[in-house]
This record gives sequence, C-alpha cells and structure tokens, in this order.
Amino acid sequence: MTIFSKNNWCCNKHRYKFIFHDLKQRGLQSSFVTLDIMDGLPALEKTFKEEFINAKVQRCQVHLSKNILSKVTRKEKQHLADDLRSIFYASTKDKALKFYEVFIDKYAKDFPSAVKSLQRSLQSALTFFDFPAEDWISIKTTDVIERLNKEFKRRTKSMEILAGESSCYNLLAFISLKMESYWATKPIGRFTSNRPGLKMFYEFTQNC
Repeated sequence: MTIFSKNNWCCNKHRYKFIFHDLKQRGLQSSFVTLDIMDGLPALEKTFKEEFINAKVQRCQVHLSKNILSKVTRKEKQHLADDLRSIFYASTKDKALKFYEVFIDKYAKDFPSAVKSLQRSLQSALTFFDFPAEDWISIKTTDVIERLNKEFKRRTKSMEILAGESSCYNLLAFISLKMESYWATKPIGRFTSNRPGLKMFYEFTQNC
C-alpha cells in the first residue's frame, strides 16, 4: 500500500501532469481520449480528470478486488470474491447495483473497511457499462498494459549488455509492435468465431 503525504501527493501530481503534457506535445489530442483505465492512484486519477475533462475513468477491478479482499479474514475471502464477481460481471448496471446492495447488507457489519473500499470506487469500477459490451472484458482492468510491461522486463532482464540507450529503445519498440500485431489479429475482448472460449464465457456471465 502506498501512503501519500502532502509532499508526495504534490510531487506525483506534477509528475503525472508533466507526462500528460508531454503526450499532448507529441500529438495526442485531448478530445480523442475517452477512457483511462487505472489502478486507483489518487493523484493520477485527479490529474487525469483535470487534463482530459471529457474522458471517463475505469477503476481496475483486479486491483480493487485485491484491495477489498486484503481487509477480510482468510475464511471469508472466497465468499467476498464470489459476491464481488456478481457485481463486476453482471449483465447490466442495474443488476450490478442490486448485487452491490446485497454486498453492503451482507458485509457492512463484519467488514466495514472492505465495504467502504468498494463504496469509494464503485462508480468508477462500473464505468465499463458506458461502452460496447464486446469491449467490457478488455477495459475492466489494466492487465493489457501490465502484460506489455512484463514482456519488457522479461526480454531485457535476460540480456547482460545493451548497446546503448538507443538500442534499448529499439528493442522495446520491436516488442511493442510485435504485441500490437498479435492483438490486431486476436482482438482482446472481441467475441469472434475463432475464440469460442471467450464467447462461452460471455454468454455465461450475461445470462447469470
């Protein structure tokens, strides 16, 4: 868990603002940004909303679930995890909110910290409902970008020597292009005939 002091908050906010400004200077148009998926860093979310006023924020459900489950006993983790999935994998936002009310009634007394954690992030955790259903599976979490970062680490860690900064950037660019090519042929979250497993998963969750 990261604790932001006043100084750390300001430091991180300035850092994020610099990153967003740099992206804009390199050609990113604010009006084209419609969604940001993030893992709950307060300074990051606040700065993003200031810089991209028309965009929405989706809270990473994986990070949120882990944070909630860390506040309960081992014996109850599986029960809470199942009830969280009922919320996050509901077929409509109305159903998700009904499951949320059940969650509150069920756990508010014994696990108030877990309930408050969900309450604080519920709306941003359900932002995905504002987008096409075929994209839900890919915009609920930050797994895609984290998978890319893991691939960066895996490929560079095994190399004892890199021939300079430029060579490192070239390698990272190659990895990025390779993964983008893979995603282009196997779109994440798209339920197509050549991905029957995801189609089955989709039908199962939507019919719950």
